[in-house]
Amino acid sequence: MIVVPDHPISAYRDWPRPPSCLPANRLDDPPEGARVTVAGLVILRQRPGTAKGVIFVTLEDETGIVNVIVWRKIYERFRRAVISGRLLRVTGRMQRAHAVTHVIAEEIEDISGMLDLLVRGEG
Repeated sequence: MIVVPDHPISAYRDWPRPPSCLPANRLDDPPEGARVTVAGLVILRQRPGTAKGVIFVTLEDETGIVNVIVWRKIYERFRRAVISGRLLRVTGRMQRAHAVTHVIAEEIEDISGMLDLLVRGEG
């Protein structure tokens, strides 16, 4: 069982967190430029016309939200996961700018199948 300190839900429920994923509430821990892996439910996808092909994805885990920036080259490589994934695991570099923390995506994996574990009560 993975327990996230000071979070009431994690005290009594396992979370099928993929290996080595950093919870949203710990994104202030790694230094700028550190390579991290995060996972969460996709709650927002934005592709503004003025963003020159950049896609912004917002993930949510049990501790908070994670802002992910997906550059065009990465989007083309992981297109299916970005478009249709409901639960994603993203590996990338930490970036902090104007009091906002982002993960600049390098790898994106659709792990939506793990949601079935939660529905069946196995997670």
